Amino acid sequence: MARVKRGVTTHARHKKVLAQSKGFVGRSSTNYRIALERLEKSLQYAYRDRRNKKREFRALWIQRINAAVREHGLTYSRFIAGLNTAGIEIDRKVLSAIAYDDPAAFGEIVGKVKQAIAA
Repeated sequence: MARVKRGVTTHARHKKVLAQSKGFVGRSSTNYRIALERLEKSLQYAYRDRRNKKREFRALWIQRINAAVREHGLTYSRFIAGLNTAGIEIDRKVLSAIAYDDPAAFGEIVGKVKQAIAA
């Protein structure tokens, strides 16, 4: 039986890792061993941050809503409670977009919430 030389498969594997680590700083993009470590770490960060991104965007939406609501003399928590009382079912993402893009429409929503709180 002929002996197996594995240079081709090793080279292909190394090439694949170096292609994925393109753009890393320093030897992290050119040296296989270092590139492999940085690539594994980058994949861990990517996995973690796909979840953290959702958390960060929700926080941003809440901050935008809070800022817009305070211009109308309410706090965020009273506004959300008023939304539930008024039966308005708009999620924070959409509320944030309305507050950011169309302050007049957001003012009308706040007006309905204030009526619901007063009643």
